[in-house]
Amino acid sequence: MTNKTLYTIAFCLLLSVSLKAQQVKLISVSQLESRMKQGKDTIYLVNFWATWCKPCVKELPEFEKFKASVKGRPVKVILISTDLKSKLESGVQPFVKTHQLTGEIYLLNEAPNSYNEKISPDWSGALPGTLIVKNGKKRFHEAAYTYDELATAIKQVD
Repeated sequence: MTNKTLYTIAFCLLLSVSLKAQQVKLISVSQLESRMKQGKDTIYLVNFWATWCKPCVKELPEFEKFKASVKGRPVKVILISTDLKSKLESGVQPFVKTHQLTGEIYLLNEAPNSYNEKISPDWSGALPGTLIVKNGKKRFHEAAYTYDELATAIKQVD
């Protein structure tokens, strides 16, 4: 094979991988609530984060690791960016790709700080924040989680 052919094949492979990159969708609080009502015996682990939040960025691999450990179980990990909607294409989407985040990933389509009370009366708005929901029972944690803390928190609502 010639170098030109090899470069063409490599380019096509890279293009196909980039086209399959994780897409971040917009979601409102009401859409999130509807989403969580879909699985009656499912535990929802909803993490609120932002690209500029250092504790969030440090915590995200813990969620990816945890998600892999519960595969096949009725546990759904949902990552929701609280970055501004204007940052979707220029900031959030590239961040998700760079950090190889997978699964259900959204950007909260609400005005900044207008959603805290809707998510949990216990949320001051500080990031990261994680909502755990099962059968309408909610628990909110306003700090970063480690993998072990996630496993313990899930057991407490299971």
